[in-house]
Amino acid sequence: MEFRALILSTLLGLFFVGSGFGQRGDMDIGEWLKDKVKLIKDLEDKLTHVEKQLDDVEDMEAKLNATVDELKRQKAEVDGLQKENNALKKRLNATEEEIDKLKQNSDKGAPQIAFSTSLANFGEIYKGPCTDKALIYKRVFSNTGNGYDQNTGIFTAPLNGLYFFSFTTYGYNTHFMGAILMKNSKRQISTYDQPSVDGSDSSSNSVILQLAAGDKVYMELWDNGRVFDNLNGHTTFSGFLVFPL
Repeated sequence: MEFRALILSTLLGLFFVGSGFGQRGDMDIGEWLKDKVKLIKDLEDKLTHVEKQLDDVEDMEAKLNATVDELKRQKAEVDGLQKENNALKKRLNATEEEIDKLKQNSDKGAPQIAFSTSLANFGEIYKGPCTDKALIYKRVFSNTGNGYDQNTGIFTAPLNGLYFFSFTTYGYNTHFMGAILMKNSKRQISTYDQPSVDGSDSSSNSVILQLAAGDKVYMELWDNGRVFDNLNGHTTFSGFLVFPL
């Protein structure tokens, strides 16, 4: 409104000065005033239109500023989401690498080493007493990894690791019954039963040993000992790799 008043006052001053208002002239003063009033009314209408346009511009500017603020907020959110997405991508890539390593290890497979044997591969066998006390298990149920030699009765560790061994012995009461599990010529565990009035005896034992590649594990009789076996598999020797070291 101050803007409008200033414009109108300026125009009126120019009209009055320019037209020599207050002096005699040929034009009737009443007609002159009508013309001026009409002109002023037209100017007021134009000013009203200009003011409305100015208001519209201000509204548009306010909306534009609000839109800019919203875009800035959205950009900040997008930047935050982008950072989170990049972090998730890194974690995903790391996880995929770990999965690939596990798959590669799985595809390669853990070493498979296991054997299971019994003393007699046909008929009946009495072993002992004898000078050569080594027990050679001829009936081989399994020998994955080929660690067991059925010609010598010796299991040779293919690699470093923890190994589980178990054995059973069966015999009659006429002799000492049992056997000793040996590691590189050293006694580890055993079964043992003296001659008795009962008809027969059966025993078993097991152990987990830490072996280096090339270590040898085998079974021996006690001095003056004897064991018995047939196709029923009474006297056995078995082992497998628990895990490598």
